Amino acid sequence: MNLQEVVEQANELFVLPDAVTRLKACMDDGSSSIDDVAEIIAYDPALATQLLRIANSALYRFPNRIDTITKALQVVGTRATYDLALAYGVSHAFNDIDAKIIDLDKFWEQSVSCGLLAKYFTEMRKIKEPERLFVAGLLHNIGELAVVSLYPDAATRCQEFNVRVSPAQLQRSVLGFTYTELSAALIRKWGIPDGIAEPIAHIHQTDTAVNNVEINILQLSYVLALDNVNPEIYPSYNNLEAHLPQALSLEQTDLEDALDITNLQCISVISLFNPSAFMLF
Repeated sequence: MNLQEVVEQANELFVLPDAVTRLKACMDDGSSSIDDVAEIIAYDPALATQLLRIANSALYRFPNRIDTITKALQVVGTRATYDLALAYGVSHAFNDIDAKIIDLDKFWEQSVSCGLLAKYFTEMRKIKEPERLFVAGLLHNIGELAVVSLYPDAATRCQEFNVRVSPAQLQRSVLGFTYTELSAALIRKWGIPDGIAEPIAHIHQTDTAVNNVEINILQLSYVLALDNVNPEIYPSYNNLEAHLPQALSLEQTDLEDALDITNLQCISVISLFNPSAFMLF
């Protein structure tokens, strides 16, 4: 199976919502203002509602309710709002996936868990734009949804990973590439900023440490989420390479705190990005 051919097929099948495409063009235009961004969002009730839900969610825990898009842009930030709109748009593009082939609830649990952990570690290291790493974690595995739709039999085979054969090893054996490689390539095809795609592309390259803190964060978040969401397969910290927390100067207690806090957030945040929740609006 050829990665680029699958990217082209997926690009034909899965299309970002109009408002997200226009929002991207607006953000790419250096002369655009916060009012221009607010106007685009306001014209799409589903997107506006979703962003207000996110701003008032456990993802932020603001003390006062945010009830307008303008206020959300002021409090969350224009760039962060854009990143979260992208997350909504990509999730929305995959809202017709057949739930009989994969466990979509578990898929989104792992995706959200990875995103929340990435945001937590990014904030812990005081790195700017934690939402960008949240979105990278959230979208790291959307390649699986593309394969489920295009090649359901192959997707079914890729679910048979176990303690001896990792998801990435099995995907490479069945497909010739991993889901995260497909995710990164598809995100780039959509013209989404490389700051989201680049860490995703390196998620599975954990054999040796890399000198890139954002890649380190996403790799660590991925393995913690994988073990956390699949306890019937993996003991705690089973896939954790010692150099991953070391590269970020993290101790075991830091990892335990991160999992405790993000597990509490995960329950409510899943409903914001699982496409089945979009049907309510």
